[in-house]
Amino acid sequence: MYRSHTCGELRASHANKEVTLSGWVQGVRDKGFMVYIDVRDRYGITQLYFDEEQTEASILKNAQKLGREFVIQVSGKVQERASKNPNISTGDIEVLVSKLTILNEAKLPPFTIEDDTDGGEDLRMKYRYLDIRRNPVKDSLIFRHKVTQEVRNYLSKEGFIEVETPYLIKSTPEGARDFVVPSRMNEGQFYALPQSPQTFKQLLMVGGMDKYFQIVKCFRDEDLRADRQPEFTQIDCEMAFIEQEDILNAFEGLTRHLLKEIKGVDIEKFPRMQYDDAMRLYGNDKPDIRFGMEFGELNEVTQHKEFNVFNKAELVVGIAVPGGNSYTRKEIDKLIDWVKRPQVGALGMVYCRCNDDGSFKSSVDKFYDQEDLAKWAKITRAKAGDLICVLSGGTNKVRAQLSALRMELAERLGLRNPDEFAPLWVMDFPLLEWDEETERFHAMHHPFTSPKPGQLELLKTDPGAVKANAYDLVLNGNEIGGGSIRIHDKATQSLMFDYLGFTPEEAKAQFGFLMDAFQYGAPPHGGLAFGLDRLVAILGGQETIRDFIAFPKNNSGRDVMIDAPAPIDDEQLEELSLKLNLKS
Repeated sequence: MYRSHTCGELRASHANKEVTLSGWVQGVRDKGFMVYIDVRDRYGITQLYFDEEQTEASILKNAQKLGREFVIQVSGKVQERASKNPNISTGDIEVLVSKLTILNEAKLPPFTIEDDTDGGEDLRMKYRYLDIRRNPVKDSLIFRHKVTQEVRNYLSKEGFIEVETPYLIKSTPEGARDFVVPSRMNEGQFYALPQSPQTFKQLLMVGGMDKYFQIVKCFRDEDLRADRQPEFTQIDCEMAFIEQEDILNAFEGLTRHLLKEIKGVDIEKFPRMQYDDAMRLYGNDKPDIRFGMEFGELNEVTQHKEFNVFNKAELVVGIAVPGGNSYTRKEIDKLIDWVKRPQVGALGMVYCRCNDDGSFKSSVDKFYDQEDLAKWAKITRAKAGDLICVLSGGTNKVRAQLSALRMELAERLGLRNPDEFAPLWVMDFPLLEWDEETERFHAMHHPFTSPKPGQLELLKTDPGAVKANAYDLVLNGNEIGGGSIRIHDKATQSLMFDYLGFTPEEAKAQFGFLMDAFQYGAPPHGGLAFGLDRLVAILGGQETIRDFIAFPKNNSGRDVMIDAPAPIDDEQLEELSLKLNLKS
């Protein structure tokens, strides 16, 4: 038996009990005639005590040789500590060691295994197995387990059945790039790794599994950000014989359950917002509604003077920054530099101070008088002491720029409290979006999304105006889930493929199996998929997902620990009928 108790288990009530512990050496404090050692496992830390008067000389000598991260087993008697440590759960006791076994020696780690480590991110990712020993990462992985278990328990109680779907599937042209897998047995042919189990869960609905879920790994070969990975996990769900309201109610229930059980937070309302309103008021389709700073469109009150920057703009739009009038000119100049960064792309920023006496002072006083500026304040809801920030340009571009500024200012002002949760449904997305590069429409979500009832005919006359029967669940400015009511008949699905530019032959080759299935009695159905990695991170008070994934990739999609991706040898390439054109 390697241990009778864990290193986080012993309390004063265990005094005088003989115990056996195993774990890693966290630290050694050698006083010469006595040695203190902290031993750690995933449950906690226990202080070990070696004393020359009570410990055999050979055991004391071996204790003095121990290094950080040595794996040891000890036996001894629990005793109350003279100097207690209130910072750890075992701080009232220590173990007087009577037996010490070194199970494995350890090299000096490349960074300290402490909560506040001296290791940079790249180094810690290379030695991720050491990083996992640190409490912040260990606790994040345990937290993810807890969330996952709550999801499974809740959905199971609601009558959902967990069904696994294939990982080796067929590549499709819609959506992000697929990761492809060559087939050795079918020369020149390839599988794709699924971007989602979309068609399979629809086929499960045809098969009569009216409530399906799966916690499933998905893959997308796309550019990466801090909150994206090439492989990620979804809570994938589908329901049959439902309407949109049934879906929203079902997954409001799951979200409420998670917030209550995981965070102890009761959420009453899940407000709903039209996609068009989200873009108009916040500049993006996943607005953070924990704070204000809604956009005010200023075209009517700015384009009547000789300021050509505004006159030529498709959209002039501003926000009121609470208390922003306290910013110095130097601070405002830094803000202007921030919006001019390539990542944001604005050409500049106009500002207006709202003084305590009700007057205004702007960077364009040459063109606008006090009456004009008062109208700016009214539209942006600015109060005395605020600062109005105004951007202008093309509608879509300037909204994205002001949205980025809004989030940056909220971060600086401490308005994004990670312990406050504000869910929001964003509804009625465009069904299609125009791609300038390919000069054709693409599905905004995916080609199986149903148009809103009564809008099917619009596809013939004004396809860009058609709204999707789709919905996203947003939490604290992050999309945590998205879904739609699906098309469930062959005629409508064929029509959709036609408007997306598929020939009948292409549609049949890519999705013939699904349209064939629709001919055998497909029920009305729809669903939603949560991004588990992002959901867990937000519930954990963070917005980057890496610490909630055991072995994440870096920003280049590489696993620096195992050095993947990596070349494969010529013999494997030959088996797979692949040839590389190598250029000298």
